Amino acid sequence: MNLLRLRMHHLIEQLGDEDLQDIWNVLEALHCDFYMLKAIQQVKRSQQPWDILTHEEAVRLLMFF
Repeated sequence: MNLLRLRMHHLIEQLGDEDLQDIWNVLEALHCDFYMLKAIQQVKRSQQPWDILTHEEAVRLLMFF
């Protein structure tokens, strides 16, 4: 893992400021997508047929995270 960390630092040092900002925007979006995908998968594993949220409950739950 340490080798991978060093390689990442080396790669980041080679990037220009504009490229770094573009990459950050993409990486942040991917992180959010991955977070939501994991949450959806977790819910699918534990969901029961009687587990239904109203629209307001769902929005409140999303605002919590």
